[in-house]
Amino acid sequence: VQLQASGGGLVQTGASLRLSCAASGGAFSTYTVGWFRQAPGKEREFVAAIRSTGGRTSYSDSVKGRFTISRDNIKNTVSLQMSSLKPDDTAVYFCAVGRPILSAISASNMYYYWGQGTLVTVSS
Repeated sequence: VQLQASGGGLVQTGASLRLSCAASGGAFSTYTVGWFRQAPGKEREFVAAIRSTGGRTSYSDSVKGRFTISRDNIKNTVSLQMSSLKPDDTAVYFCAVGRPILSAISASNMYYYWGQGTLVTVSS
């Protein structure tokens, strides 16, 4: 599976941004899709995920209520709608696919394929 993340940019605090992840080359609809992010000098961290069937979503506490993940299995895309952005949201955002069990949905090592990342910068 090849993943292409897009939609990053420079925005001000409080703004909204929509990231997209386009997949090709595999059974996209059968995978859980996750978004992770990595800020400069920090480890990669889980942001959100959406399961393959039923569309159950999971979010990190830091983005819950501000970010919404959704998927379109016809178009093989996953979106991350980000609202009320804060400077702490500044990071490179990556999409990834895998088949993690629910209890491990935030574990990056449960995801097999990764996109190249898109940079989100939130200015104060």
